[in-house]
Amino acid sequence: MFRPLPTHITSRLTHHFRSTIICSTKLRNMSSTSPISAEQIPTLTDLYNQSQIPAASTTSSYSYEASLNSRVSIWRGDITHLKADVIVNAANKSLLGGGGVDGAIHRAAGPQLLRECMTLGGAETGQTKVTMGYDLPSKRVAHTVGPVYSRSNSERSAKLLESCYKTSLEACRENGGGVIGFSSISTGVYGYPVEDATKIALETTRKFLEKDDTVTRVIYVVFSKRTEEIYQELVPAYFPSP
Repeated sequence: MFRPLPTHITSRLTHHFRSTIICSTKLRNMSSTSPISAEQIPTLTDLYNQSQIPAASTTSSYSYEASLNSRVSIWRGDITHLKADVIVNAANKSLLGGGGVDGAIHRAAGPQLLRECMTLGGAETGQTKVTMGYDLPSKRVAHTVGPVYSRSNSERSAKLLESCYKTSLEACRENGGGVIGFSSISTGVYGYPVEDATKIALETTRKFLEKDDTVTRVIYVVFSKRTEEIYQELVPAYFPSP
């Protein structure tokens, strides 16, 4: 015949299982939000060696440079988890936070980021301003204001987007260089076609890295599988394989 366990034993068992569940949950949360370093992310050299990126379908106007391919990565993940010297926030003109990646970065960095942003006086389209990273694993955040895409004035949109990438890279250099992680600027609610924006990102980066050695790694952080595929399709034209 079944006899109920004494109260003091059931109490201990309940506490034990509750503690086990809490510990397991904490471990899952820690593993899913642990900072990701550049060393954990494959470079273009790695991806070419593993045949994860196809060779260019047309002849590239750029030459193969092993030293450049080892400084560029494409990573599908959460930019707020990237351990970098600088991550690039696709901000609005106020620099006070918004939706999408902008809001995610502000939430992850904590209220100190907003307080510092309030001292910056906003920024114009194409400009970049730098803050500390606070609770982010990244040391600093480069807040850049991307253009709202204009089909009727696509040339101006392209120049402004190029400025976002160039000034962000310059900001990284001016703050000691190292690893910079880019979000996909202007391709969300600002409506910039992803393929066109990717070409600008890659070309601007290529030209910058050819003349600069302080930025040791550029990581394009993408959210969707399709954007990752677009980067993989287009990157051989700017950073060819051997």
